[in-house]
Amino acid sequence: METNGRVAVRKMYKLYIAGAFARSESGRSVQIDGENVAYASRKDVRDAVVAARAAHEKWADQTPALRGLVLYRLAEMLEARKGELAALLVAGGTVDEAGAAAEVAAAVDRTLWYAGWCDKYLALASTRNPVGGPHFNFSTPEPTGVVAVLAPDAPALLGLVTAVVPALVSGNAVVVVAGERDPRTAVVFAECLATSDLPGGACNVLTGSRTDLGPVLAGHMDVNALAAFGLAPAAEKKLGELAAENVKRTRFEPAPPCEAWFADAYNDLDRILAFTELKTIWHPARI
Repeated sequence: METNGRVAVRKMYKLYIAGAFARSESGRSVQIDGENVAYASRKDVRDAVVAARAAHEKWADQTPALRGLVLYRLAEMLEARKGELAALLVAGGTVDEAGAAAEVAAAVDRTLWYAGWCDKYLALASTRNPVGGPHFNFSTPEPTGVVAVLAPDAPALLGLVTAVVPALVSGNAVVVVAGERDPRTAVVFAECLATSDLPGGACNVLTGSRTDLGPVLAGHMDVNALAAFGLAPAAEKKLGELAAENVKRTRFEPAPPCEAWFADAYNDLDRILAFTELKTIWHPARI
């Protein structure tokens, strides 16, 4: 931020890759309300995936309780910057001041809700299943790996939080392409990530065209899962075909009206389990 008299002026909303803010490798940007927003290139996507892969093991190896504390810290950072976030939501033209305040509050609450599951989902998702025969098995969920997310256009903040935070709970690393309508809120969200003790690279935030960047992520051989919201059927088909080349897990969802995102249905354990894999160990019942 720079100051011009008493008015704060941000020179550039940058990409967030590997725990640092940077301009696009291509040097491209778009103007929104007179402010420049970096426009990610395919090279930026590849750099983000490399950063996510490098950070995945470190984030996944943290204890569940510590991951929960980090996400609680993220909620605190969102709460601390609620005024700025709300102002950006109003500037985006989709909500009024009351609606913006409600969206920020809902985003904080949803982050807290998912943070609370970090040290609890294992107990519910793991199973000890006796089976017929001289053996039994233990199953426990593990993170899928690198998860690519194409966030919805609206609601800019609540939709982004709903798309990203569940994947982080189990220890996945995330590369998210923010909604295109007004991605400035996503950059402030990235600034909250940067001050939440999340390892650099565990969540990378790109701003740009989902049409251009989505196929790069879907076809990237080091991305393990892909989630997207509000795509046209033809786009879903194209991304699904690209994802099938390395058997990516895919989760495509419609983008409902903004008010629907506030529903408790989006506080859902299945959103965490969607990006986990069950590891089963078999043991003899008699030795």
